[in-house]
Amino acid sequence: MERFKKVKLASILGITCNAFLLIIKSIIGVISGSQAMLADAFNSATDIIASIMTFIGNKIASEPSDDDHNLGHGKAEYIYSMLISIVMLLMAFSVFKDSFLSIIEQNKYTFSIWLVIVCMITIIVKFCLFVYTNKVSKKYNNLLLKANSKDHRNDCIITLFNLLSTLFAINNIYFFDGIVGIGIALWILITSIHIFKESYDILMDKSVGIETKNKVFEIINEHKEIENVIHFNSTPVGYQYQISFTICVDGNMSTFKSHDIANKLEKEISTKMKEIYLTVIHVNPVEKNVKKSTIKRKKK
Repeated sequence: MERFKKVKLASILGITCNAFLLIIKSIIGVISGSQAMLADAFNSATDIIASIMTFIGNKIASEPSDDDHNLGHGKAEYIYSMLISIVMLLMAFSVFKDSFLSIIEQNKYTFSIWLVIVCMITIIVKFCLFVYTNKVSKKYNNLLLKANSKDHRNDCIITLFNLLSTLFAINNIYFFDGIVGIGIALWILITSIHIFKESYDILMDKSVGIETKNKVFEIINEHKEIENVIHFNSTPVGYQYQISFTICVDGNMSTFKSHDIANKLEKEISTKMKEIYLTVIHVNPVEKNVKKSTIKRKKK
């Protein structure tokens, strides 16, 4: 499937590029003693872990449905997204602690032109990764890549501040280095909480959004034979949703015709809405003049 191939490629690019950045940041950070650069190196380490988890989660999610998993393995994306957020959370606390101690102990480091060069390389690489992953995540509605793209974007901004702290060091202003390290830690923390919340909502079977639900009802409204809709339910299936509801039709209508309406409606919703994985419709015969409490017909 093209969706999973694109995510796989994006995760491999993420692993390769972040491994390269981790190596050069660590070397320059250790040589110069820059806490901000070392914090940035730790951030690249979390990016590698995130990309690996994206690769694994995507591979599992791409597996088709089977007897044990009737709705497929789509939720693997959200399980691994949650794991990514936990790793990022732990890393944020570690970076915060080291940066805070750097300010208290008034650590100094040696300015090097290589600090500037590494920052520039990081910004260019991360911006390219952000553009690519953001494009793919939007096209295929993938939370794993969405998390990665946000991380790449954040890294561009973080490294800009890192570059600024390096320039401050030229004038022997070192405290800003620790402040930037703390800023990086807080940024990682906020991002991790946001990713955790999105993953948690899906894993806890959060219902479909109001916008998607309205789209479903717009399609239903096109079928004038349907008098009412009750018992609307939705369940996340990976990046898509399974929905079910009961349609109320004229009790005098034949069983064949009423079920034919339901079958056509199921196919229509699946065709028009990519966010819907499966539609299950139950038919309920009622009196012709039943009150239309659920469906709101548009006034002509």
